[in-house]
This record gives sequence, C-alpha cells and structure tokens, in this order.
Amino acid sequence: FHILPFSSRNKEKLLNLWAFSTLYFTGIFLNLVVIVVICLNAHLHSPIYVFFCNLSFIDICYTTVTIPNLLYILLSGDDLLSVTRCFSQMFFFIFCSSAEVLLLFVMGFDRYVAICHPFSYHQMFQRNKCLLTVVIIWICAFLNSSLLLRSLLTLSFNKVVSIHNLLCEAIDVFNASCGGSREFTLIVYVELVLLGFFPFLCNVLSYVAIFRVILHMKSKEGRRKTLSTCLSHLTVMAIYYSVGSAVYLMPFSGHTELLKQILSVFYVIIVP
Repeated sequence: FHILPFSSRNKEKLLNLWAFSTLYFTGIFLNLVVIVVICLNAHLHSPIYVFFCNLSFIDICYTTVTIPNLLYILLSGDDLLSVTRCFSQMFFFIFCSSAEVLLLFVMGFDRYVAICHPFSYHQMFQRNKCLLTVVIIWICAFLNSSLLLRSLLTLSFNKVVSIHNLLCEAIDVFNASCGGSREFTLIVYVELVLLGFFPFLCNVLSYVAIFRVILHMKSKEGRRKTLSTCLSHLTVMAIYYSVGSAVYLMPFSGHTELLKQILSVFYVIIVP
C-alpha cells in the first residue's frame, strides 16, 4: 500500500511535517498533563474525571497509531506500507475511534444526569459502575474493530494500491479493493447508525434538556460554570461525529480525495 498524504512538493512536505509534528507532540503533552493531574489529585477522582482520564489516554493512543507513521513518510519519502502494517494500523485506529465515540456518548449522559437529575447522580455513577462502563467500552471497541477487519481481510487487491489519505483508512482500503464486499458495506451502515447517528441524537436531546435547566438557573455564575463544563464536550462531539460520518458517507471519486484528507486532519489530529 502506498500512502500518499497531500502534496508531493518538498516545500509543502516540510510545512506539513512541521505542522503535524507540532500538533502531535502538543496533543501528547497536554493529554499526559490531564492524566497526571487527575491521577495525583484526589479531589478529581469523580466519575466525569475518570472518563476524562480515559479519553486523554484514548487520544494519546489514537494519534500515536497514525501520526508517527505519517511523519516518517513525510520525512523519508518512503510511503510504502506492507499489508500487515496497513491492517494493523486500521485495527488499532478503528479500535481507538470506536472507544472514543462510545466514551463521548457516556460523558454526554453523565452531564445530563449531573445537571438534570443531580440527586440520582451519585447512585447511577458510582466509581465501580464507572470503571465497569469503561471496561465495557473497551470490549465493545475491540469487538467492533475485529468485525470490521475480518470483513476487509476477505477482499482481494492489486499488487500495488495507492491510498490518498493520512493513514490506512478502512473506507479507502475498501474502495481500492477488487470487487468490494457486501458484508463490509452492511457493517459500515450499521455502525453509522449505532456509533454515529444514535449516540449523536441522544446527546443532542440530552443537551436540549441541559440548556433548559441552565436557562432556569438564577445564578449567573452557576450558568457560566455549567456551560463551561458542557461546551467543550459538545464541540468535540459535534466535530467528531459529523466529520467521521462525512468521510464514510462521501462518494468515492478523485474530486473528493483532497476533501477527505482535510476532514481526516480534523478527527485524526485536531480533535484529540
């Protein structure tokens, strides 16, 4: 597999190398700071911060699966990836992205219960239940990644395949195959509903209820604090769900390759 990210011009390669490496190392540093601060501060061992800690860990794994290989390609010019490396990258990328989608959904529900039903919060989000939820999220992400990879392993390819993206994206590998697979197409559409539309709709409805509660708050300081805890999650959720779904729903053609790469930058690098 040949991974061909953006332009092949040397000046643009150097600019991309600088930009991606800066974003990558900044993201790693900030996520590590979040994890260390939460782990060392006993006052931050509440359910939402347990989820934040896991989200930061997922983001570190998520970017590490893709960016170092991209930086190597930009630096060395060696864009050839073996089938094993390509499929390994796909597996861990789908694994991390599935875990992130599910965790964002759970965090949205956490905010809903905390703000709209505060008296039930501690009963519903006990520490043991939160840890169990995180374990279930990782198991579901692993099963989803295994299922998608299994459907892709049945495909046949030409000897040399060019992928115009930042990584071995499942949809690009599928489009580059000979003949395609109904199983993969079915799984993708089911995933878009279960891991895209349904969680996003539930979170949107949750935030409608949350904003109603916020509007009825008498304290301006209370409204400000409550909004600040929700807006960052809402922004990340909106970008992640919309961009991720757009990449998989976008028709395959030469005219959409650059747009797909730009969208990939958002949910592979910017969001984490």
